[in-house]
Amino acid sequence: MVNELGQQDTVSIPAERALTVYVDKRELVTLMTLGAQPELLVLGFLRNQRLVTRVDEVESITVDWDVGAAAVKTRQGISDIEARTAKRVVTTGCGQGSVFGDLMAEVENINLPPAALTQADLYGLVNAIRLQETTYKSSGSVHGCALFCGAEMLVFVEDVGRHNALDTIAGWMWMQDDAPMTGSDKVFYTTGRLTSEMVIKSAQMGVPIVVSRSGVTQMGLDVAQRLGLCAIGRATNKRFICYSGVERLVFQPELAGARTTLPTPETS
Repeated sequence: MVNELGQQDTVSIPAERALTVYVDKRELVTLMTLGAQPELLVLGFLRNQRLVTRVDEVESITVDWDVGAAAVKTRQGISDIEARTAKRVVTTGCGQGSVFGDLMAEVENINLPPAALTQADLYGLVNAIRLQETTYKSSGSVHGCALFCGAEMLVFVEDVGRHNALDTIAGWMWMQDDAPMTGSDKVFYTTGRLTSEMVIKSAQMGVPIVVSRSGVTQMGLDVAQRLGLCAIGRATNKRFICYSGVERLVFQPELAGARTTLPTPETS
């Protein structure tokens, strides 16, 4: 590799791999992924595609990297899987994310729980992301997502696309020891933009507050407003923009170093 000075340089490059998902021996989709937690990625993908509604519907997920395949075995099959996966929407996700069925079909049926985030906790989670050791810092080329409870980071995932990272977190939530983790008191963070896909998937996970280092798309904003979801973007250091669900954010402007406007001196 040669840098901007024309000098030889050594850099890290993430390894992107194809993982073809088979459900009950039926080929479903091929995901491009870093492959760090493939079983959780596949489980979360099935969850967010609304193909399974409970973790106990899945008997096993077996990943074989020699052939680049993940074999999912369900307990009773997935009803009408052909019809439910016939319509495929290629989304804006890096590596071309896919959503089966009508992207907006179940939005009206999602009821997000009441929740709030203080500005102090918002700054805390942004700082936690800043301190996190990441593949992005060493090589770029990836997106990071995280799940927080207040300012406490519960899990951090990086992958080629932000949708993969989000799906992996969805799978992780389902696999917690005691019971599937609820999202009612959680905050989802992503380095990528808040598209309609990201907003809908967060809402399906029951997470009512999302934060992004980037911005929001028009459809992402429209969906967030319809859901009453708090969408916060451009969150870096002390700056941010709350695009929707402002009632869920407890403002503490003094933490941002807000300056009081002084009265203009009278002139004689």
